[in-house]
Amino acid sequence: MKETRNILGWLGMAQEHAIIQDAQKHVEETYKTVSYFTEAVKAFIQGDLQAKTIAIENVRDSEHKADVLRSKMVRELSEGLLLPPDREDLMRFVKSLDRIADWTNGAARILGFIEERPADNILKNISLGTDLIFRSISRLKEAINCLAKNDFKKALEYCEEVERIESEADDQKKSLIESIIHAKLEPATLLLSYNLAEYLEGVTDKIEDAADFIKVAVIKSR
Repeated sequence: MKETRNILGWLGMAQEHAIIQDAQKHVEETYKTVSYFTEAVKAFIQGDLQAKTIAIENVRDSEHKADVLRSKMVRELSEGLLLPPDREDLMRFVKSLDRIADWTNGAARILGFIEERPADNILKNISLGTDLIFRSISRLKEAINCLAKNDFKKALEYCEEVERIESEADDQKKSLIESIIHAKLEPATLLLSYNLAEYLEGVTDKIEDAADFIKVAVIKSR
């Protein structure tokens, strides 16, 4: 019977297993970043400026914590004994996780600048786009947890769902931009709303990038 190989040969090694544990911590923090952003969007839609401001600040703080974890993981990878191909794979994975938090923080910054309340159709599409991000990061978190347990089949299933959500996000971006174009917005609000649409879809892109690493890792383990 063929012996099951650990992902890239590093899940069974103490130091490299610690990297995956840190990745789990990172995605948990990134999940919080997205959760806070979701709160900010809900507050924005409800017209609660104070709650929106607090949630955006929480996004910033959570992104900083994720950045600290990323620095720790990069340092450990740089000092470890991994072979170059494995190190490069993991380094890309770490950076892909960090970009999720970065882009979510960017979306939150843009949201913070929007003062004019857009039309209900725009708000509805922003909400739908945000929901897709939350669903996607939730599936990525589950995929990483499955990866750590060597539950490759389930990890792939979650990654495939991330891919489907990213496709939905592409369509949702189009709907949001259409609603923005047809609305009578002040120039500043128009520009900010358009950039927010780009960032919302961009976050799901970054989540899919991280999921792609997991799919490659599972294939290499076979």
